[in-house]
Amino acid sequence: MGCVGSKEKKKTTEGTNNANTTTSSTTETKSQPSQSNTSSTTDNSKIDVNATGTSVDSCYKVGDEIGRGAFSVVKKGVNKKTGQEVAIKFIEKKFVDKQDLMLLAREIDIMKKVDHANVLKLKEVFETDETIALVMELVTGGELFYKIVEKGSYSERDAANIVAQMINGVDYLHDKGIAHRDLKPENLLCSGESDPNYKPFRVVIADFGLSKIFDSGEALETSCGTPDYVAPEVITAEGSYDKSVDMWSCGVITYVLLCGFSPFLSSTQTGLFEKIIKCEYDFPDPEWTNISEEAKDFIRHLLVKDPKERWTAKQCKQHPWLSGAFGGADPLAAGKIADKMNAYNQKRKDERKGN
Repeated sequence: MGCVGSKEKKKTTEGTNNANTTTSSTTETKSQPSQSNTSSTTDNSKIDVNATGTSVDSCYKVGDEIGRGAFSVVKKGVNKKTGQEVAIKFIEKKFVDKQDLMLLAREIDIMKKVDHANVLKLKEVFETDETIALVMELVTGGELFYKIVEKGSYSERDAANIVAQMINGVDYLHDKGIAHRDLKPENLLCSGESDPNYKPFRVVIADFGLSKIFDSGEALETSCGTPDYVAPEVITAEGSYDKSVDMWSCGVITYVLLCGFSPFLSSTQTGLFEKIIKCEYDFPDPEWTNISEEAKDFIRHLLVKDPKERWTAKQCKQHPWLSGAFGGADPLAAGKIADKMNAYNQKRKDERKGN
């Protein structure tokens, strides 16, 4: 949903968002290599790309479309040398203005710094006069919340394992000096196949379009994020904020994972903001009746109005709930968690259409 209550009148774009909607296109994208290994835009939007004389088509077989964004398309690709499958995001430069290119350059710069199992991996970047192609790790399971619906039911232990992976990814980013600033279900992807090292599946944090490096001493001031998951200090825009905004988002996501609805509910955006700013939420029955006190305690350490009192990712990693030893293996919400999550997904979909 972009920036809310922004102090800086900066434009954000959906063009750097992940596109996960599968389509049936089989069009291959052909391009000629650029004559320069950096973008021809201003210094603030230069994009480091592969060596001059190479193109994405020379290195990868480009296949079917697997997703689409505002001014981008994602296609499946195969490395011609290794046979490894990848996702290739093609961004049409004619739809990208100078400010958007600066955001894109920042996203690419951030993605090139990360290498973690729970964070989406950028492999290579190609540029032509018409397009920028980002070669990324292929994650086939789609958005986390839709994967949960597909799974049908899951337990509190499953939820704890999912949250533990998300926290591990966030902790890694924060150690690298990166605040994501837009953690939400759309930006949590998951593997399509089971992996014994990651139960019930591997979770991957994606989309760094609103991320910012915070270890350079530059304050985070632009009020960005999606309203349901945005921290109180972002809404009020009272001074700068820090990486703790990500921890608030983790708290909201954990809450939804356990019950299938948001901790902050209102029929209007103004009402929603008021509840978030006041940190007004509870754990209503019957959905929370059989959920452990440890889970509620974990959430209480994250949904805290004062960012100085909010737990860090490292503190969260020490919480006993993430061990998966609490709550048992019974399906959440009396076995109706998939139905509740499906309704929640539809609500999010309708809200996106309305904006």
